[in-house]
Amino acid sequence: MEKGGKRPSNGQKQPSYIADHRQRLRSRFMQGGAAAMPDYEMLELVLFRAIPRRDVKPLARALLDRFGDFNRVITAPSTRLREVKGVGEAVIVELKIVEAAAQRLARAKVLRKHAISNWDALVDYCHTTMAHLETEQFRVLYLDRKNILIADDEQAKGTVDHVPVYPREVAKRALELNASALILVHNHPSGDPSPSRADIDMTKQVAIACDALGLSLYDHLIIGKSSELSFRSEGFI
Repeated sequence: MEKGGKRPSNGQKQPSYIADHRQRLRSRFMQGGAAAMPDYEMLELVLFRAIPRRDVKPLARALLDRFGDFNRVITAPSTRLREVKGVGEAVIVELKIVEAAAQRLARAKVLRKHAISNWDALVDYCHTTMAHLETEQFRVLYLDRKNILIADDEQAKGTVDHVPVYPREVAKRALELNASALILVHNHPSGDPSPSRADIDMTKQVAIACDALGLSLYDHLIIGKSSELSFRSEGFI
């Protein structure tokens, strides 16, 4: 770790041009916030801690060239990050800390909150946790009788275009939580949130299981790269 922003912990002096560049970026970030900085500079700020003595701009550029944008870099699987020259465990740890922090902040805005009146924050949370995944993930959001979000369960992970879902397990978990309603959520790694026939059939099966137990299936959200589809809004529920 750097000392005073200019000297690594091993006592080796950091080149002045690197120290000056880092200080300028940090000052600009503190004065103008993230909105004033392009993705590669935000990545540099994250990489500073992992790589204290080297210019990290080339690595930031390489990561963006590989994955596309800041969000896709921090959410990329560790195995794919390691494929980029210059990425070691220290870099991966820093990126994953940022990812975990973003997800935890987004989750705090929706858990124990009214899901329906807080819908935009709920959708934002789903995008934060799922939009950039490279395989399908299926989650269930459980609501109490006042529509307060009481649990967010990851039910299953799948492949790039399929995830196994077991309606009985979804309903069983709802009973364990004493939930009254639920919202299904899964992502489409292709980026297109349009439902497949399998998505529609699965939703119907979950709805039948819920009806049998007096539960309400409020919605099913499919999360794409930059947009989402609501089964309720589209008339599928």
